[in-house]
Amino acid sequence: MEPTIALPVLIGLIAFALAFDFINGLHDAANSIATVVSTRVLSPQMAVAWAAFFNFVAFLFIGLHVAETVGKGIIDPAIVDPAVIFGALAGAILWNVLTWFLGIPSSSSHALVGGLVGAGTAKGGLSAIVSSGVIKTSVFIFAAPVLGMVLAILMVVITSWLAKPVPAQTADKTFRRLQLLSSAAYSIGHGANDAQKTMGIITVLLFSTGYLHGEFHVPIWVVIAAQVAMGLGTLMGGWRIVHTMVSRITRLTPHQGFCAETGGALMLFGATAFGIPVSTTHTITGCIMGVGAARRASAVRSRVAGNIVIAWIVTIPAAAAIAALVYAACAWMR
Repeated sequence: MEPTIALPVLIGLIAFALAFDFINGLHDAANSIATVVSTRVLSPQMAVAWAAFFNFVAFLFIGLHVAETVGKGIIDPAIVDPAVIFGALAGAILWNVLTWFLGIPSSSSHALVGGLVGAGTAKGGLSAIVSSGVIKTSVFIFAAPVLGMVLAILMVVITSWLAKPVPAQTADKTFRRLQLLSSAAYSIGHGANDAQKTMGIITVLLFSTGYLHGEFHVPIWVVIAAQVAMGLGTLMGGWRIVHTMVSRITRLTPHQGFCAETGGALMLFGATAFGIPVSTTHTITGCIMGVGAARRASAVRSRVAGNIVIAWIVTIPAAAAIAALVYAACAWMR
């Protein structure tokens, strides 16, 4: 199959995809650093650098199953063309920028899935949707934060029992050190799951335009480029959303921060291993709510939590609508 688009157009679309990845890192920086900043284990600047490094090296630890799901498991690869990719990315980026500006921790992952669904449906109708992939992703909109919450609460129970005979000051110092490890683990889970979505987009674009052939595989240069873009985005931080995550949901101690990050990391490792594109935002939010509720239910600010849940629900349809409009505009101009 000969290439169907000129190389400069392809490079432009890849740059657009990497721009989404950069914004993903910017938008979701709070996921990796919220708890470690809230507990003052690291300064905001050090926390961002710490998270960015582990975002980048994530590909060394976990396979590329999520990239395959996004690349061929959300919409039929046969209907993918440059306009579909552009529409999907535009829908995801515009929704991300809007929620970042408003300080709402919505999901970059689900914005991208919504973008793919919207642009794909605009071109090929409902038959373009791969129902199994969309259903799996939709189920985990709710399953990921709930499972993260459960794992975080279990971590609180287990670690509280283990730390019971230890003096409070010693336990606090220990959990501050352990939080460096749990933050690193969560950043690896974040980088592995989220950067792979961009890898999947770029790879399906390369296959659909004739620049890659054979079985679906992700070139190493795509892996490196996506991880670098996400790491750089994380370095820029996402302070509006950090503020929501670290101060408006609940207040955290180093013990709670460690439990929230560890529960979230376990959830992300499992989802990534099974190729499920979950929301790192939803996951860590559920974990933070879990450790807050383990202390007392009133520790979680229900109004803020309710606004976040609404964002969970509307992200996919909102991004899909924007993507469909962008695709329609591209099709009209051709």
